[in-house]
Amino acid sequence: MFTDFFYILREKGVPVSITEWMTLMEALDKGLADSSLERFYYLARSILVKSESYYDHYDLAFEEYFRKVGDLSQLREELPGSKLVLEIREELLRWLNDPINGINLSEEEIEKLPRMELYELLDLFRRRLAEQTGRHDGGNKWIGTGGTSPFGNAGQNPAGIRVGGVSRGRSAIRMAHQRRYQNLRSDLTLDVRQIKVALKRLRLLARSGPEDELDLEETIDATCKNAGEIELVFTKSRKNIIKLLLLIDVGGSMTPYAQLCSRLFSAANSLSHFKDFRYFYFHNCIYDHLYTDMARRKKFGIREFFRTFDREYRVIIVGDAWMAPSELTNRYGAIDYEDVSETPGIVRLREIREHFDHVVWLNPEKRDIWERKSIAMIREIFPMFELTLDGLDEAVRELVGRR
Repeated sequence: MFTDFFYILREKGVPVSITEWMTLMEALDKGLADSSLERFYYLARSILVKSESYYDHYDLAFEEYFRKVGDLSQLREELPGSKLVLEIREELLRWLNDPINGINLSEEEIEKLPRMELYELLDLFRRRLAEQTGRHDGGNKWIGTGGTSPFGNAGQNPAGIRVGGVSRGRSAIRMAHQRRYQNLRSDLTLDVRQIKVALKRLRLLARSGPEDELDLEETIDATCKNAGEIELVFTKSRKNIIKLLLLIDVGGSMTPYAQLCSRLFSAANSLSHFKDFRYFYFHNCIYDHLYTDMARRKKFGIREFFRTFDREYRVIIVGDAWMAPSELTNRYGAIDYEDVSETPGIVRLREIREHFDHVVWLNPEKRDIWERKSIAMIREIFPMFELTLDGLDEAVRELVGRR
């Protein structure tokens, strides 16, 4: 039973053993899944997955075997003054996740496409969902793929709502697609040594604590003055007083850089010489909340963030800064439906820059695209460096105030 599922799990990197697989078969024989696919999902995961770090691999294998795409049956929207739940038919989602080849328009052609205000876009999206009865590809009206319609995926539109599929143009105003994420691993040891070496340069030493360190020079001086009789002199030890905050953009266009971010996170998390080290997550831009988990379910309010962390903290923000300019400039401009903020993202980023004395932005994208509008806007606020070893060295010098 489910033999192919076993091999798919192994192909996706989940280290499933025969013993664990036989335990699952025994659990199924006892009826623990109760003929429910959801129950089977959690039952199999609890038996077959040894660590949370493999949850993503398990989800990919489960999706491939059972032809499911997570929980995409509902799209939730929360905006001031209204609360609406839109049901998207599973048939429509199947169409959207099997897109035709997209079209290629020039920048001039894209500029000629009509643009709508956010409220107009959302209202039209509701009506299209209610009216649409069949699949559409290559068009400019319905929810479909490969066209210029503002609804769907794999097409081209300067400002629309992506439903299903994957991020390509990186310009969607809303992303109607629930994603599952797993927290970045902090136990990686491969390829982090050089990053750790670079981060170790991030230190400012000051003497603090009890006088428990032998001061060799003062001991020699005191001994000489004491006619050669040894007189030990102790002093407070020198400790790193750097307090570090790491803010990481996750999901969407940052997915290709997940491993690189994991290495940076692992290196910072494994260093014990910081006076304090904290980390938070966000998606594309920071608004009214940061998040303490990568799935962005556990919120940490931005006002509490400012109250908790004083201006002496050194801040490293990691993200590609590549998004629709409206996400920075518009009220309620966040790409995620549940991230409702009246304050534009660009205003919030300026507040962060003004609150802390030392902030840098690490960008995994190459410098040759940094002239794109959203990246250029963020570069005006933060010193930006490439997420490479050389870029990290430059960022560390910026953070300690030595250029």
